[in-house]
Amino acid sequence: MIRIFKTVDGKVLKIPAAEEGSWVALTNPTQDELINISEHFLIDLDDLKGPLDEEERSRIEVEENYTLIILDIPTTEERQGKEYFYTIPFGIYITDENIITVCLVDTPILAVFMDGRMRNFKTQKRTRFLYQMLYRNAAMFLQFLRIIEKKSDEVEKRLHISQRNQEIIEMLELEKSLIYLSTSLRGNEVVLEKLMRNTSIPRYEDDEELLEDVIIENKQAIEMAKIYSDIMTGMMDAFASVISNNLNIAMKFLAIITIVLTIPNIITSAFGMNVGGIPLSTHPLGFWIICGLSLIVTLIAGIFIGRTKRFR
Repeated sequence: MIRIFKTVDGKVLKIPAAEEGSWVALTNPTQDELINISEHFLIDLDDLKGPLDEEERSRIEVEENYTLIILDIPTTEERQGKEYFYTIPFGIYITDENIITVCLVDTPILAVFMDGRMRNFKTQKRTRFLYQMLYRNAAMFLQFLRIIEKKSDEVEKRLHISQRNQEIIEMLELEKSLIYLSTSLRGNEVVLEKLMRNTSIPRYEDDEELLEDVIIENKQAIEMAKIYSDIMTGMMDAFASVISNNLNIAMKFLAIITIVLTIPNIITSAFGMNVGGIPLSTHPLGFWIICGLSLIVTLIAGIFIGRTKRFR
């Protein structure tokens, strides 16, 4: 899908064809759409396809007719009624007259620009537009990290009550999401550092502060992702220890029951042998005496084992 926007008198208008100072937004484009954009703006077709590959790495490339910036953006995926987080590539192409974006999904990062909700946004000011998108992306990472923190707190509360496999799997999925976000943030950091040194994109003094804010937000997101990841790793280790300890307690209890119940089995087996000379075999109360003896010995063994430190 191709959408073309241009700001006129402070309003974002959707226009039918690309003009000077317009923004061309490609969302999950077809092969024909990519070819048309490639021929119209003289952009290499393979470069246009780059952001459509989910394994594409973040980078900056300066070509003769354009500058290519690929970075990772956060997005969500719903599986079995649960929302999970991961990242996908997002491409920005800056030419002498236009700015072009390519993405697999209709990301909320661009929605605020399309709807005209972004302050001081003009498609003609390509450098500022670039920095505004980068800032929105860093802010989106921070938002997703806070959501992951809230979800992990909810799962932790459920784990205190019931340590089921479902909660543990949810924690593993959240931990995996944090790894995705953290890895992408570090890749974006490299892109921002190269962007600071890049001279192919016009630099304006009014926009320098915005770029610095982008770098600060990205660094904050990296630190936050690291903190949350460390907390979640420690929490998973703690719950693994709790589960292991509970299993040991259960096995210890079962071992005590097995030992105690073995005693009456030994006694009754001895008196139940079919040979002559068995004590109490002819006594009228022999059965009850043997039962009482088994009960007494079992109680004594149970009390002894219960007081032994090894079984506490």
